Amino acid sequence: MSAPGVSVTEPSTRSQLAALTGAKVVTNTALRWVGPFLPTLERAFDTTTGTLTGIMGVAELGGLSTLATGSQLDRGRERTVFMAGIALVGVSSIIALGGTTWTFAIAFALLVIGIANHTIAGHAWIGHRVPFAGRSRAIGIYETSWALALLIGAPILAVLIERFGWRGPYVALAVASVVAMVVVRVRVAPGVVVPLVARDVRPPREPLPRSAWPPMLASAAIAMAGLGIFVISGAWLDDEYGVSTGGLGLIAAGFGAVELASSVSVAAFADRIGARRSVLAGLVALVAGGVVMAVADSTLIAVVGLALYLTGFEFAFVASLTLVTEAAPAARGRAIGISNALGTVARATSVILSGQLFEAFGVRGSLAMATFATVAAFGLTLATTVRRDGVVAI
Repeated sequence: MSAPGVSVTEPSTRSQLAALTGAKVVTNTALRWVGPFLPTLERAFDTTTGTLTGIMGVAELGGLSTLATGSQLDRGRERTVFMAGIALVGVSSIIALGGTTWTFAIAFALLVIGIANHTIAGHAWIGHRVPFAGRSRAIGIYETSWALALLIGAPILAVLIERFGWRGPYVALAVASVVAMVVVRVRVAPGVVVPLVARDVRPPREPLPRSAWPPMLASAAIAMAGLGIFVISGAWLDDEYGVSTGGLGLIAAGFGAVELASSVSVAAFADRIGARRSVLAGLVALVAGGVVMAVADSTLIAVVGLALYLTGFEFAFVASLTLVTEAAPAARGRAIGISNALGTVARATSVILSGQLFEAFGVRGSLAMATFATVAAFGLTLATTVRRDGVVAI
């Protein structure tokens, strides 16, 4: 068992982080393919964008389950929570094969619960093991999975849809989930983290410090701004510019490439320039992308604007996770769980509102909501400063 503070460059730590990241690519693909290929699912289930985004928004509330599991992460149970999350992702893919709006709803709810819990397990694993001074690098590596889900997963799933129909991706993701569980089981040791409290003792249930809330709320607001636009991106490109399923796959892969660049940039530079400054820089890029989207009058300009928007979102959100992991060092797992729950409410609200605003006012309606969230995130980040020993509010 390794002690806390082991460098992420240590081979054993690096290989375990790689296994966790690879598994997260699979689960993120299960979540992220739905947005770009929403038109495909609309036709499969004979429903509308508003109905599916409404289901997805309500299902996002499954992320509130991290309120219950967060404290378990402070007791060295990261791998258990992580594997349970992957299992739920696999089960959700099987249920979705039922081919109705109801089975989609049940499947997406389980998917969200699984992803929420395995995500916070990974963040707690990094937070317990990697010192804050180098944590953005580890978080950035782990969160490349979000971009790789589009860069690698989207084109593959587009081919599966073309050849086997909408059920193709669900079958592939069910199989991939099993493989991911095996890899994590073999490559990641149980109880690799020595928590800040003894594993046999229940962590103290003292309130989180007031200084923890600004970075946690900022991260939730960033998630709201990002997901609200991403979830309607496929429908927007299909409705406004007639982009085909294959075209959506290629565009999604392109988005994955620019998001990967953002995550890698966080890993490479955020520890140098500071996580707080990185969040603010990402939000500026996000706003710029939103402006381009609002004035777009061609497919090329629309795609460029959306790519810039997602680049800024990815950079800001990944950097915000570093702040969250140090918001309450004495109860890190619980703080990460609560932060994810806040993000859950924000994302659920965002998905539901964005779908309805898109149907009523087009992409500008969704952008208006996202702008509100971005302004909130900017203000909350400005209200956060970083000391060497943690995160405090000013």
